[in-house]
Amino acid sequence: MRISVASFVFAFLVLAVLPGGTQQARAQSEPYPAMAPLDEYLMSKDAEIALARSAAPASVADDATVMVLERQGYTTAVQGTNGFVCYVERSWAHDTDHPEFWNPKMRAPNCFNAAAASSIVPIYLRKTRLVLAGKSKSEIAQTIAAALDSGELPALTPGAMCYMMSKEQYLNDQAHSWYPHVMFYVAGDVAKSWGANLPGSPVIAANDPQLRATIFMVVVHHWSDGTTGPPMEH
Repeated sequence: MRISVASFVFAFLVLAVLPGGTQQARAQSEPYPAMAPLDEYLMSKDAEIALARSAAPASVADDATVMVLERQGYTTAVQGTNGFVCYVERSWAHDTDHPEFWNPKMRAPNCFNAAAASSIVPIYLRKTRLVLAGKSKSEIAQTIAAALDSGELPALTPGAMCYMMSKEQYLNDQAHSWYPHVMFYVAGDVAKSWGANLPGSPVIAANDPQLRATIFMVVVHHWSDGTTGPPMEH
């Protein structure tokens, strides 16, 4: 079955990343109004290491640092040598306005390059600590904003990118595994400067005001294991 890019990308952006779309989705339903028991977000260590590494081709992931989620937060399970950091994001990687912010099924393997590891990763790790401390979504948003304002959390490093090419990824209840793709982070709301989201453009973009960056997504043809991804219609 072929998948329409226009319809699938719209669904992904509205329900996965676009802030404006999250408000529309929330108006329709609030499927996860509160955090589930922590055990529902946890995995066995070995399974999580394997899933995290599946975010990128083995040529990247095999030498990357791998982090896993434990009850107190993320810890380093494997120390890498190439500057990349791989881990499996949980649902609080979403904007705090997202209706699936507490979805315990989400498993999103990411493998970040050094630039993203120094600037994107610290934001998510801070959010994780706030979540595990029992903070509300509004408290999380306010704390992250204050930390960015004060410089406690670093500004985005130029050249930040990550791989999301895992066949086993579960991004949300609508997109599920979506497509294998790579992502690039640019400070501010700059989708137009990349020609993103235009007819025929292979670049998809979503502005994330809480992250203070535009996320550019480029779909690739193969999953990280080399198998062919789902076909797309233009």
